[in-house]
Amino acid sequence: MDSAQAEQDAWGAMMKAVQPIEMAVQGQALHPRAGDLSYPIFQLQRCTQCKRCTEECPFGSLDEDEKGTPKLNVYRCRRCGICMGACPERIVSFKNYSIDIIASMIKSIEVPEEDEEKPRVLILACENDAYPALDALGQRRLQYDLSVRIIPVRCLRSMNIVWIADALARGFDGVLLLGCKFGEDYQCHFVKGSELAKKRLENVAETLQRLQLETERLRLVEMPINEWGTLPAVIDNFVQKVREIGPNPYKGL
Repeated sequence: MDSAQAEQDAWGAMMKAVQPIEMAVQGQALHPRAGDLSYPIFQLQRCTQCKRCTEECPFGSLDEDEKGTPKLNVYRCRRCGICMGACPERIVSFKNYSIDIIASMIKSIEVPEEDEEKPRVLILACENDAYPALDALGQRRLQYDLSVRIIPVRCLRSMNIVWIADALARGFDGVLLLGCKFGEDYQCHFVKGSELAKKRLENVAETLQRLQLETERLRLVEMPINEWGTLPAVIDNFVQKVREIGPNPYKGL
């Protein structure tokens, strides 16, 4: 690099170092949830020692005692919520982010009746890449189908399967999951959050079959923030597919 590029690179490194220094002095999280003071809370009296939370945590922030009960190491925790999504007993929560909080948001969304012929699609968007991509659309006044309702989540893997089941059982016609890019060129802020979500969704087919719903009503899309321009087409195509499938039979129940 030439002198100008070297100067620019040095400025970038300096600015990158300023934030963790200031946050460390204040005793706050460094990255990526800067300023967040909340840690996961475990209701251990209901813990079954299944070890899913300790196995899926990308940062090794959960140790175990001799019985396999998780023990939080706050110095490693990134507050991503992956442990919350992994727990089948739903015993993990944050003061400002929990299964009940998101479930209440889903339940508060109006779902049109079947005779109104208006689909309702839920989007759960990772707040690190997908949600800023949606913001970029708004800033540029780009439009997409008005049938969607969007709820941001800390990480797509913090999503609990019960949210999808509740949404479909309430009559939502489809659920679109927007997460970070995974694989060799991954962009997930929590290393493998989106990848874990994709693996977990393989089990959702059983839930859909139990509800007698089409698997096409659920889709996961990798959405790098630099590909925000493709998002309107992604949303519109999914909503169009939902329209072709037809209304959710659980509407109005």
